[in-house]
Amino acid sequence: MASAAKSKLTDHFTDTKTLRAQARKNVEDGAVTANFPEDRETIIGKLNESLATEWVCVLRYMRHYHTASGLVSEPIKEHFLEHAKAEQAHATALAERIVQLGGEPDLNPDNLTKKSHAEYKEGKTLKEMVTEDLVAERIAVEAYRELVQYLGDRDPTTRKLVEHILEQEEEHADEFSDLLEGWEGE
Repeated sequence: MASAAKSKLTDHFTDTKTLRAQARKNVEDGAVTANFPEDRETIIGKLNESLATEWVCVLRYMRHYHTASGLVSEPIKEHFLEHAKAEQAHATALAERIVQLGGEPDLNPDNLTKKSHAEYKEGKTLKEMVTEDLVAERIAVEAYRELVQYLGDRDPTTRKLVEHILEQEEEHADEFSDLLEGWEGE
């Protein structure tokens, strides 16, 4: 009985000879192997939407960093700059993953705001800037949650990347929510 159970567990693994033969086929596909999900193009498309979202957020954060003014603006400006750098790191990781999957990162400026989940809302006052950044983070959180669910177990590498970004986006949203708590004035 124990032998039958062990055999059943190991049935999920490809034998070494077959693994080696499969690895030699389509070498030009890099990390994309025959067992990769058939919806790879959909995954690449969703990653390009996320990439656009990250770049739109970088641009909005940098605008906020450069234009924020007022008595309490300096520490908040540092938040804007810190978040711009984090979003740029997310964008870099997403672009690298798109290439690993055999796709091309869409960095065409004309497409960024069209594909982005978040809007490019400037905000006039410091409070409006923080509010717009919180809204954008909330949008990113929901979009990444949906992508994690979509990926499931079919593409664990992409899912782990997206989960990592999602965790950071949730932290960003919490920070902006904390900044708005008890805000007085405009």
